Amino acid sequence: MTTTAPAPRLARRSWTAIVLRFALLIGLLALVAYFSAASNLFLSAGNIRNILLSSSVLLILAVPQAVLVIMGYVDLSVGSIIGLTGVAMGMQITDAGWSPWAAMLLALVLGTVAGLVNGVLISYTRLSPIIVTLGTLQLYRGITEGVKQNPPAGFGELIGVFGRGTLFGVPIAVWISLLVFALGALFLYRSAAGRHVYAIGVNADAAFLSGIRTKRLPLLFYGLIGLAAGIGGILLAARLDSAPPTTLGNGMELNVLTAVLLGGVAFSGGRGTMVGVLLGVLFLGVLSNGMTLTNVPYWAQSIATGSALVIAAGLDELSQKRGAVRRILSVKGAAQ
Repeated sequence: MTTTAPAPRLARRSWTAIVLRFALLIGLLALVAYFSAASNLFLSAGNIRNILLSSSVLLILAVPQAVLVIMGYVDLSVGSIIGLTGVAMGMQITDAGWSPWAAMLLALVLGTVAGLVNGVLISYTRLSPIIVTLGTLQLYRGITEGVKQNPPAGFGELIGVFGRGTLFGVPIAVWISLLVFALGALFLYRSAAGRHVYAIGVNADAAFLSGIRTKRLPLLFYGLIGLAAGIGGILLAARLDSAPPTTLGNGMELNVLTAVLLGGVAFSGGRGTMVGVLLGVLFLGVLSNGMTLTNVPYWAQSIATGSALVIAAGLDELSQKRGAVRRILSVKGAAQ
């Protein structure tokens, strides 16, 4: 009679695996503890409100970006779409005399169209998402600066409500971001299309053969991230009561990607959660706010944000390697 050795107990997690799984939460709590000790203002109600407000547009953009990255795509043009839509709204209010509602509708439509342009070029011509959206990053910013050199300003009380107004003491922009987050989570976790997103990210060819529309879903979310950028353009311009063509939304594309990768979304696709994305957004919001409160120079803040992106990429790579090792061990264990 022969006996076989028991398969490895893959469910038993090592300390390394536990740290990787909760690294972002541990890092966020460490940041909160440090900045709380460094500044008495950090945990004040007003500053917490500031953190949430400054993170709201980032969360609005991170939700559709996360879905795109899970499918194996990415949009690096969102910062320029924010600038394009915010300036377009401001111009129509201050120069053309449009009503605020009509100008905001224009911003939303323009953002959606800009996103769909990316989606068509990528989904239906199989051009590289990175190359296409880097190109439109420059294209949309160039159009914005060419159409309006001087920043439109003074958009009126209604627009100001979206930028600085509150509901039950919480900024309206935060409520909008939470609504977007909830819709994204429901889509990803509770719909058949959400399951299709993961299937496309794992193996697009196999997903296509199983009947999943592997072109329409990415196109849809390129349109949605354009819409989200339009919302971001409205909210940022409303908060500033101005829409500077050269700087509105500038650099937002890297912040969004950093938040998504920090949140555990695999850049290669097929893995990621909305809860992780929310934690990634909060991590960047706390980091930026805390450094400002403690008078960290702007150049050092840029170094910290860039380092966060590199660390996120490193953790993503390490997590993928550990996943590959677990799969190999699982196969070996099943074969014994």
